[in-house]
Amino acid sequence: MKDNDNMLMHQLKRGKVKALAGLVEKYKKQAYFLALGMVGNSDDAYDISQEAFLRVYSSAKTFDEQQRFFPWFYSIVANLCKNALRKRRVHAARTVDMDDVDYLLVDKTTPESELVASDEKRRLTEALKKLGFDDREIINLNHFRMMSYDEIATLLNIPKGTVMSRLYYARKRLAKLMEESK
Repeated sequence: MKDNDNMLMHQLKRGKVKALAGLVEKYKKQAYFLALGMVGNSDDAYDISQEAFLRVYSSAKTFDEQQRFFPWFYSIVANLCKNALRKRRVHAARTVDMDDVDYLLVDKTTPESELVASDEKRRLTEALKKLGFDDREIINLNHFRMMSYDEIATLLNIPKGTVMSRLYYARKRLAKLMEESK
């Protein structure tokens, strides 16, 4: 809840470090999976999620309690992901670690379906790697994090129509990349 998060940030601003533990407990999984969706590597995602909480702690005094915590926190995670990708000198993520990604699992009832599913996951992973950060971000939030257009608009601080437009064009680019990989 906004009130509880802001209350914890208020306490953190006043030097109560235990308040950070409450935020970490509540958002650690979200931070990890958001980062994983953007950088595509579990080790990097873990490092980014840890660094994000360090940034929350070090920036607590500048947090505006009139804003909601999660969009502010998300911007920290997203910026850390962009920086990590920039450091790689390539604005594309490495292969997603399939063991960590529950949202790509499919029903594997027969050997044939396992083979098809494996090929589809490989092609999807490769196509996602080729997308730009903004496309990968919007697809990750909507399809893999199951966020609504309104939630994404709030999180990214953009109009709902912009979310819909960005998602439409990101899907088209992803579909084209998937088609090219056949």
